[in-house]
Amino acid sequence: MLTHPTLDTLRELGLHGMARAFQDLDVQAEARALDHSEWLAILLEHEATLRSQKRFEARARAARLRHDAQVEDVDFRVERGLDRSLFLKLASCDWIRQRHGLLLTGPAGVGKSWLACALGHKACRDDFSVAYHRAPRLFAALALARGDGRYARMLKALARTDLLILDDWGPEKLNDEQRRDLLEIIEDRYERRSTIVTSQVPVERWYEIIGNPTIADAILDRLVHNAYRIELNGDSMRKQRPIPASETTLT
Repeated sequence: MLTHPTLDTLRELGLHGMARAFQDLDVQAEARALDHSEWLAILLEHEATLRSQKRFEARARAARLRHDAQVEDVDFRVERGLDRSLFLKLASCDWIRQRHGLLLTGPAGVGKSWLACALGHKACRDDFSVAYHRAPRLFAALALARGDGRYARMLKALARTDLLILDDWGPEKLNDEQRRDLLEIIEDRYERRSTIVTSQVPVERWYEIIGNPTIADAILDRLVHNAYRIELNGDSMRKQRPIPASETTLT
């Protein structure tokens, strides 16, 4: 068998998963009993798996999620009002395929950002593009972009992302530019893409955070419509973390 020329050809064609599988099969005695179609099926399966893994890694890097969180690690035993059945439904990512939104509210420390990142990580695994932004920093970045000509390009990038995570929105009241920025983002994504918004402020108070009644009506009508809502409660989970012994030693 012309092992090395075949491997070289596969690598030249960028079929690295097939090359690796071919190399592994070639040294297995039992593989000699496989017919050509079985060999080909195994090679293609390895190539598809490798490409899927590379796509996930690229999407995860681009998402820049704040937490390395996964839906499988969610602790439903913590009393914070997290509906297990609803969260597992969200973990299927069907809501992203249907272009719905998610509003995650609750006091500081109950895991809003972590849960949002876990859903973002799962979306990356399911081949969706994801972008994570803390709302205050996004508004600051848009203000800079408005001055150096990148504003339209940033809005376009936000609009085409399958899942946009806007973390830590509020409680500061938006100024005129931020209101317009948020309206542009939400309008571009309404019924086209999915958005997660996390906030310490209950949805009922978002109207006063936006400020301008006309713009608030336009934003909330699009943001709240067809959106799932998770309202968390309870004490901060940070208080439950054990303190390392080195930090409890008096010096």
